[in-house]
Amino acid sequence: MSDILERIAHLSSEKRALLEAMLARESKPREVTTIQPRNNSHAPLSYAQQRIWFLDQMDPGNSAYNVHAGMRLSGELDHAALLRSLEQIVARHESLRTVFAVIDGKAVQVVQEPKSWTLNLTDLSQLDHNEREAEALKLAKEDAALPFDLANGPMLRTRLIRLAPQEHILMLTMHHIVSDGWSLGVFIRELSALYEAFSAGQESPLEELPIQYGDYAQCKREQLS
Repeated sequence: MSDILERIAHLSSEKRALLEAMLARESKPREVTTIQPRNNSHAPLSYAQQRIWFLDQMDPGNSAYNVHAGMRLSGELDHAALLRSLEQIVARHESLRTVFAVIDGKAVQVVQEPKSWTLNLTDLSQLDHNEREAEALKLAKEDAALPFDLANGPMLRTRLIRLAPQEHILMLTMHHIVSDGWSLGVFIRELSALYEAFSAGQESPLEELPIQYGDYAQCKREQLS
């Protein structure tokens, strides 16, 4: 510590003044920025999205940034409730219906309107146990390796695999530009809550989201501009 103070003492008056100003600025409490909802369907890319988008432009069709998960569903499956749950989540989260375009020379997020969801069903129930598991694993690998089209979407793919009348696997594949491991956990928790409610004839238990990811990206751009 004494060595540091000695070095400071030997600084010129201009450098000491600059150092003192920097320390004073850092010691001030930082203002908390409240993210506000934007009023249009376009948003700038976040800095994380910009990196991923750039890499996709350099190497389109690369599946390295695919986020994939499978959920085993045991018991009587309410297909209509599951489909409604998926539609609700896609409508709820703008990122899951976002595509990426270049407007005025800049890459932007373009949010599409919610629409009905298609849940592809693959029935493996006629195969024996080992064949079912092997075929399900093969389908999972194929889904995980299938590239996304960032310009046209969608950024989410789903597949339902029937292993037996009361045993299914729901495959979820998303592009990392709209999802990550943490948000995948959010997706699964919300899907479980919605399915439980809809299969019981109830309404959604989830509160409306106050902001979207595009709002966050726009706020960060404005802060750092």
